[in-house]
Amino acid sequence: MTQRQQTQTLNMSGDRSAQPAAYTPASAHRPGTPPPMPNSVAPKSTSRVTLEHLINEAYEKGYSDLHLGVGEVPRFRNRGEILAADYPETDKETFKSWMQEVMTEAEIQRFEEHLEFDGATQYDFARVRINIFGSLKGAAMVLRLIPLKILTMEQLRLPPIFKDICHHHKGLILVTGPTGSGKSTTMAAMVDYINKEMAKHIITIEDPIEFIHKSQKSLVKQREVGMHTRKFDNALKAALREDPDLILVGEMRDKETVNTALKAAQTGHLVMGTLHTNSAVKTIERILNLYSGDEQDAMRVALAESLVAVIAQGLCRTTDGKRAAFHDILINTEAIKDWVKEGKYDQITELMKQASFDGMITMNQSLLNLYQEGRITEETALEMSPTPNEMAQFLRGRV
Repeated sequence: MTQRQQTQTLNMSGDRSAQPAAYTPASAHRPGTPPPMPNSVAPKSTSRVTLEHLINEAYEKGYSDLHLGVGEVPRFRNRGEILAADYPETDKETFKSWMQEVMTEAEIQRFEEHLEFDGATQYDFARVRINIFGSLKGAAMVLRLIPLKILTMEQLRLPPIFKDICHHHKGLILVTGPTGSGKSTTMAAMVDYINKEMAKHIITIEDPIEFIHKSQKSLVKQREVGMHTRKFDNALKAALREDPDLILVGEMRDKETVNTALKAAQTGHLVMGTLHTNSAVKTIERILNLYSGDEQDAMRVALAESLVAVIAQGLCRTTDGKRAAFHDILINTEAIKDWVKEGKYDQITELMKQASFDGMITMNQSLLNLYQEGRITEETALEMSPTPNEMAQFLRGRV
């Protein structure tokens, strides 16, 4: 069996293990853990099944997340819906054995002190992001499955404007949306496109590293907060001295990171980052709200001059039981630039509805396109719309 490397990424009150633990292959039996179970055998109780088996089951069935917890039956997330698995409630001993599969004893001890654990591990079939936390019933665990294969923009059916955005040499690209909206998948596809098509130096700063990129036409260096650097902002400042062409920031979560990202964009680098906002215009407002009233005028100018595009994304269930992305796409044209400087956000929204020739689109227009292609139902379009009244008018042909 090929050796698998476990990449531990811990974030427990800023304290992470300096040495990642080696991954224990399923063929090896660690003392204190239940023996692994062949995939062909249907388990009858959680005490006989390994964490790897459950993760493999989720992978085989195409589920995105696995939810485990003391006193709860294991559950899977299938295209947005939570499904209970056919296992009994998990007891403390079983849960601890699962923790021992992906954590060292020192890490388990620190979790018991801090009641928080963030990490990632990798199997032959998938990479897994891990969060463990304390709850009323006891410890609980959520595992997000990340495919090893990076889907292309064509496979994701992203609009052609995404490739145009990737060809910019400098500026700020923001990909936004709520948790679970596919931001990481979209950004991975964009980085993969650049990696294959352009000779650039790409530095990613993530917490934790999700999709693994192998250098192709580009040179790719991936850094993990807590393992390869202490803070996003520290790594971003250091990246400016590392001759980058593209810097990917996993999350722009504070004022310092935004400041450094804007500085990088203004000094000739392309910067990609994410925020948890639901629309392109709200993304601009969220960034500016990080600053005091006295600072906002200067920041509006800085943002207007450095912005390339804002892509707000959501996911909806399709008629064939899969999921499709819909987008709010703002391209920083000269008109948009002026309105950002002046804070005229209503005009920006109106222009987005009319400027399809520039590649702009609103979420309602994107949902309408999916409906007209027969990929989603009218009910889904209305449910996912940020402004259902306008969506209803679209569907009735009044707009």
